[in-house]
Amino acid sequence: MSSAPSTTTPAAAQQPQQQPSMHEGGASTAKGEKRNYKGFVAGVFSGIAKLSVGHPFDTVKVRLQTTKDAHFKGPLDCVLQTVRKEGISGLYKGATPPLVGWMVMDSVMLGSLTLYRRLLLEHVFSNPRIRAATPLSGSQQDLSTLPSFGHGIAGIMAGSTVSFIAAPVEHVKARLQVQYAAEKSKRMYSGPIDCCKKILRTHGISGLYHGLCATLLFRSFFFFWWGSYDILTRLMKEKTNMSTPAINFWAGGISAQIFWITSYPSDVVKQRIMTDPLGGALGDGERKFPRWRDAAVAVWRERGWRGYWRGFLPCFLRAFPANAMALVAFEGVMRWLP
Repeated sequence: MSSAPSTTTPAAAQQPQQQPSMHEGGASTAKGEKRNYKGFVAGVFSGIAKLSVGHPFDTVKVRLQTTKDAHFKGPLDCVLQTVRKEGISGLYKGATPPLVGWMVMDSVMLGSLTLYRRLLLEHVFSNPRIRAATPLSGSQQDLSTLPSFGHGIAGIMAGSTVSFIAAPVEHVKARLQVQYAAEKSKRMYSGPIDCCKKILRTHGISGLYHGLCATLLFRSFFFFWWGSYDILTRLMKEKTNMSTPAINFWAGGISAQIFWITSYPSDVVKQRIMTDPLGGALGDGERKFPRWRDAAVAVWRERGWRGYWRGFLPCFLRAFPANAMALVAFEGVMRWLP
C-alpha cells in the first residue's frame, strides 16, 4: 500500500520546504519527493501491518480458489474447518514468506511508486500539451501536481517492478497454503525454505518464478488502485473535514476494494497457475496449465463465470482493513521520518 504523492516542478526544488505527507492532495516539493528512501523505509512498516491483519483472509481466499467445490461450502466453512483441523495457526500457514516478502515488496513498491510519480511529473505531465491530452485531467491542469491518470500509470510501473519480487514469494506462499495435512510429516514441503530448495533443485530459477507473467498481468491493475486513490484523496480533502490519517484510511481501503473488483479474475487464474503441479523429478503430479490461457479456460469449464469470483468475499473483506491500516502505518512513518 502506498499513498499517492503529488510533486512539483523542478523549479520548486530551489525553495527548501518541509516535506509533507505523500497523500495530502497538494503538491509536495521536488526536494522532498527526491527523498525516495522514505518511501522504501516506510514501506517496511506497511508490509508488517498488512500481513498482521490480512493473512488469514488470504489463506481462505487461496484455499477457495484452488479446491473443488465440495471441499468447502463457503468462506465461513473454510475458516471453521481450518481452525478445527489445524488450529488458529492454520490461518497463518505460509505467513513467513509474505512477512518477509511484503516488507520487501511494499518497500520496493512504495519507494518505486514515489520515484515513478516524480519522474512522470517532471518529464511527462509537466508538458502542457500532454497534460491537456491526458484522460480525466480536465480539472487537474496544475502543472505542479501529477494528474490522477499519471498516478495510475505510475501504479502500473511500480506493479511491474515489484512483480519480480512478488512472483517467487507468492508462488511459495500459495504452495504452502494448499497443503491441508495437519501433520508436517505428511506435507510435501515442511516450510518456505524447504519449498524453495526443492523447487530450485528440480526446476531451477525458472521454477521458482513459475507464474511471473500471470503476476505481471495481475499487477497491471494497479492502475485502478492508485488512480482511484488519488481521486478519492482529492475529493475527501476538498469535501470533508477529516484529518489526514482518516483520509489515508478511507481512501486507502476503498481504493484497494476498487482494485480487487477489477483484478480478481486475473488473480484466480494466477493462483491456479502457481498451485499447478510442476511435475518432473519433484513428483508432485503432471502439469496441467502450460499457458495462462489454459488455466483461464479450465476455470471457465469447471465453474463458468462464477469460477472467476470464487473466494472473492474473504478477499474483498480483507482488502479494506488490511490496506487501510497498511496505508495509515505507511503515512505515519512518512510523516515521522526526517
